[in-house]
Amino acid sequence: QVQLVESGGGLVPSGGSLRLSCAASGRTFSSYVMGWFRQAPGKEREFVATINWSGGNTYYANSVKGRFTVSRDNAKSTGYLQMNSLKVEDTAVYYCAAKSVPGSSYVPRAYDYWGQGTQVTVSS
Repeated sequence: QVQLVESGGGLVPSGGSLRLSCAASGRTFSSYVMGWFRQAPGKEREFVATINWSGGNTYYANSVKGRFTVSRDNAKSTGYLQMNSLKVEDTAVYYCAAKSVPGSSYVPRAYDYWGQGTQVTVSS
């Protein structure tokens, strides 16, 4: 079992930045692939970014590539999503997730554990 708790969301003007954190507890965090997803009202949950166990491989959705950076600190059992140049369309609840099977995935159902989500609102 892995418990995930996101933090760092909030209200930010367009063009601003936020850093989300995902604190993990339970089984060894470093053995899990970590992903970030988001869900806007009335829309399906969508992939944002993923990072493998070592942090050596990262993948991003085209909509955030070049603006968002995913990272992790296994010693602190914490993952991060640095979001720069935020746009109004980035407004959503952001979730971190962990999967035990090796290999990156942008599919929500591939992930075994989920946090409760943190709201990010970007104002125009």
